[in-house]
Amino acid sequence: MIADLPTALATGWHAALAEAFAQPSMAALRDFLAEAVAAGRTVFPPMPDIFRALELTPPDAVRVVILGQDPYHGAGQAHGLSFSVRPGVRVPPSLVNIYKELQDDLGIAPVAHGYLEAWARQGVLLLNDSLTVEQGKAGSHRRQGWERFTDAVVRVVDRGPPTVFLLWGAAARKKAAAVDAGRHLVIHSSHPSPLYGSAHKGFFGSRPFSRANAFLAANGRGMVDWALPERV
Repeated sequence: MIADLPTALATGWHAALAEAFAQPSMAALRDFLAEAVAAGRTVFPPMPDIFRALELTPPDAVRVVILGQDPYHGAGQAHGLSFSVRPGVRVPPSLVNIYKELQDDLGIAPVAHGYLEAWARQGVLLLNDSLTVEQGKAGSHRRQGWERFTDAVVRVVDRGPPTVFLLWGAAARKKAAAVDAGRHLVIHSSHPSPLYGSAHKGFFGSRPFSRANAFLAANGRGMVDWALPERV
């Protein structure tokens, strides 16, 4: 399964990322993940979901990139979309804060679930800096090769039409170096996590959703409907 992961991608991403997949760092990453699984360590998200964000949002459809740090490391949470959890899973604290900012920004009341696939299907690429993590160990798969791969994803989007990049947290903000801020809108802030008061250090009050829609409308790319369905 690990060796076959790239075959799950939509044709657009598979072609655009062919060079990235061929890099030695990706071969080393495959080995790292295979060794982790062989050793009995639990890796999130499940292997079939690692590239779910790319599967749902092909490169020619990307209008907004929401970039986090690494997947949720609790059981049953991560499913390949940054900040999202499957229906029936408790809304994580970071997403609770995202919903608070969404309500303050656009007046959209929080829904009872944390399933963000509706955003992904509108061209919101829900990407993390690292795409896997070991259970219970935040940041455990950093510097194993994912950062180079997600840099390549960002460069693909950068070559496309005007796009909004929402970079939340220190790891995400590093991606700004790969973005032409003259053509795209880059909004970076602290991470929405409540840990250490992070969300209060620049995330709350940043109004990312209204600013994103204003930029998209001004560039003829339409606006994202940020209101999630009540039922999923």
